[in-house]
This record gives sequence, structure tokens and C-alpha cells, in this order.
Amino acid sequence: MGVDPRSPCVIGVAQFVSRPEDGPCPEPLAMWEQVVRAAADDAGASGDVLGSVGSLQVVYCQSWQYDDAPGRLAEALGIDPVHRLYSGIGGTTPQVLVNDLGSAIVAGDLDVGVVCGAEALDTKRRLKKAGEKPAWSHQDPDPPPFPFEAPFHPAEIAHEVFQAYLTFPLWDVARRAHLGIDPVAYRQAIGELMAPMTRVAAANPYAWFPVERSVEDLVHPTAENRMVAYPYTKYTVSIMDVDMAGAVVLASHEAAERLGVPADQRVYLRGWAYGCDPVYVAEHAEPWRSPAMAEVFGTALRAAGLGVDDLGHLDLYSCFASSVHLALDALGLAADDARGVTVTGGLPFAGGAGSNYQTHAIAAMVDALRGDPGTAGLVTGVGMHLTKHGAGVYSTEPGPVTPPDPGSLQVGLDAAHPPVSITDTADGPATVVTYSVVHGRDGAAQSGLAVCDLPDGSRAYARVEDPDVLAEMEATEWVGTPVVLATEGGRNTLRPES
Repeated sequence: MGVDPRSPCVIGVAQFVSRPEDGPCPEPLAMWEQVVRAAADDAGASGDVLGSVGSLQVVYCQSWQYDDAPGRLAEALGIDPVHRLYSGIGGTTPQVLVNDLGSAIVAGDLDVGVVCGAEALDTKRRLKKAGEKPAWSHQDPDPPPFPFEAPFHPAEIAHEVFQAYLTFPLWDVARRAHLGIDPVAYRQAIGELMAPMTRVAAANPYAWFPVERSVEDLVHPTAENRMVAYPYTKYTVSIMDVDMAGAVVLASHEAAERLGVPADQRVYLRGWAYGCDPVYVAEHAEPWRSPAMAEVFGTALRAAGLGVDDLGHLDLYSCFASSVHLALDALGLAADDARGVTVTGGLPFAGGAGSNYQTHAIAAMVDALRGDPGTAGLVTGVGMHLTKHGAGVYSTEPGPVTPPDPGSLQVGLDAAHPPVSITDTADGPATVVTYSVVHGRDGAAQSGLAVCDLPDGSRAYARVEDPDVLAEMEATEWVGTPVVLATEGGRNTLRPES
């Protein structure tokens, strides 16, 4: 059987990194142009790849707001694509954009599309430290407010449940308790999960931190590796302040043929899916797992006609260890799976470039698959507080193409896993479901956040300020502990049950 002419395939990829020692970093627009041109060249085509681009999609850039990002890029490239898009934020964004391009290609609405992104957050940080501002081009004179993925719940506002470093530990603490693993042993396991990732980063020419670290280096708190939020040290959390860019060119099989792209340059997008867990942290009925991950990964693999055992390469979104742990659980894999969990080195080591990490993951996956013909790979993404999940299955071998129905996937998830209701303020008995402890820059514990079950079946957030309780939370297992909540100033506080 011949290849479906509408089969989507990646024909070109490119990455770029500018470290401080490399000199001044180009502005994001210049990086976009550079990587898109490089990705078009990477296709090795005899035809005009850039001139064939019908969709130009730019991942949200946290570093700088242009007045018309895709328009300015099209102008710089000298092309005039009919479809132009500037995305919102989120760790699933690049894969979702690629998924949408894949669906449009299968439907016959598009032949060639580009997804690209860049961040210059490290340069911006260094300029700010020096009291300077970027002198970059085409700034939006009236930039819109930061496009948060969803409005915050009133209880989250009251309890300051905003930052990812506060919420992602909650999943790992819940998982640790569910599995019955000792807290000290679990921190060691985090190091054992991530140390091999550093080896991948050390071999990645585009990694922000191309440095191999030991388990002890990762988990032992030091002045350089302070505890950020228990159980995570600085070395184990995503690094956002990077200067990096990436681009992916996607085409139909027949367009790749027409453009003269060599067969060994093509990596086919075989399956893809997207779905969400409940929006708010306390709404997750079983915070030690992600039903949406399992459904999204399974849907993408089924669409590709492949199983987990058919995958030769993985890149599991790794902003924190919890996102990797829950992904491994959803796939039924062990942390020491011989295939590893990343082709880049992961967000803490290769760099978590704002909303653009997955562009780098897809590019690295394409390179890995080209170097290992006949294999397949899975790229996953996580958005919000482990809420949004996207996946793409890639292979050097074409296969049947059946775009999933995202509506039915989400309807099934919502029906099977309804959110737990949240009570804003609570006084009286409760039971700890999960928790985290935030540390200051001096390394000392500052405050804690707990998610608690209430007698009526709802959930409540609670803050912890007592230093003795914070110390005990890090030394012993507090999941399942009976506590007492008290409301003051619209915020719940927690104390041990007498």
C-alpha cells in the first residue's frame, strides 16, 4: 500500500542557543528568522520550501511583545503565508500547533506550515540587573496583559497558589505517599530519575546547561543548589531564563515529494492528541496520577497504530520531576527505562524556554529518529499546573493518519473524572491530601501549602507558617495527617490536631 499523500511529515528542524559567553544575544525576531531559514535548509529540498509555506505560527514570546509577530517574521523571511498565528502560552503549545498543522494537512487545507519560537529571557534578566532595557524592534505600543491560561480560583488567589514551583511538588508528595515510599528515599529517587537527563544535556550542543551531574549533586542542598520547594532543589527545576530558539517545518507527503525532500529527511507525524485534567490543583481527585495523561498518550499511540513497546525514543515534559513521574506511570514505564525520558536533557538542564520547550523537543526527536531509522518517538507536553496535556507520535515510517476527535476525548475525561469541589474558607477538622514547603533564597523554609480533605467531601487550601510544623513536614510523612483549619483574613491556616 502506498503512502497517503496527505500524511503530515516533518521535513526540517533547527535550533539555536546563545549563551552569555557567546556575546550579545540576537533579539527574538532575529532568532525566529535564523531558525526558520535553517529549518527550511535542513529539509535538503531541491524546491523552494520557504516559498511554499502556507501557515506561519509563532509561539508566544515572553521576552518581548512585537506589534505583529508573525507579520514581522513573514516580512523578514520575504514570504506571504495566508495563515499567520501568534499563540497563547503553555507547555503544550508547540505540539498543539504542530497537531493543528497536521489536522489541516490531512484535511487538504494546507501543504506546508512552520512552527517557531524563541526566548531571550536570560539577556533580558541581565539587562535589567544592569539597569538597562532591551533595544529591540517593533515593540507593541500597547501590549496586552500576560495571557494566563485560565483565571485563578478565588481560593487560589487567597492562598497565593500561583507559581509552578509551589504546585508541582504537590503531585510528587501525593505520589510518594500513595506508593508508600519514605520521604528521604523519594528525594533520592528524584535524583536517580534526573541524573541520566543531565548526561543527555551534556551531549546536546543546544542545551543551556551542558553539564553532567550526579545524583548527590542534584538532591543535596548547597548554597548553589538551595531547596526551592520541598522536595525540589534548584538544580531539579526548570530553568526559564535562557536565550534559545527552535523551528519545525511540517509538510504533506505529496508536498515533500514535490519539493524534492529526500526520503531520509522526513519524519512522519503519526498520531497526536490533547486533553485536560481539572483546572485547579485541589480539584484533582487523585493527585498522584493524571487520567488525562493516560488518555492523551493512549489516544495518540492508537492513532499512530503503535504501542508503548514500539517507541524507541521518549521526551517527557520535565519542568519538575512530578510531570515525568506521572507520565511514566501513565505509560506503564519505570524510571530507569532503557530508552531514557528525554532527547534534549529536559527543561532543568537543556532549558525550559518559556512556552517554546516542545519546539526544541520535537527538533531533537526528529534528529534522533533520523539517526535511528525505523523507530518511533513520543513527545509530551504539560500546561498550567499539570492540567493540560499534549502528545505527538513521530516515526521515520509513514502510517495510517486518523486525526483524533478532541471533543469526544475531553467529554469522556470530564465524565469519568469530575473535579472535587473547593471550599474557599474552612474552620475545623481536615485531613492532609498533599503539601509542599517553600524555601527562601537563604535556603530556610518560609511557608507551606497544603491541600486538605474536608468532612463534607470538598477540598480546601491551607497555608502553614509554623517553623516547627514546616520542619516536621519535610522530615516525616504528612499525607493523611488529621489537622485543624482556621480561617483568618480569608485565608485558611493549618495546625496539627491536638
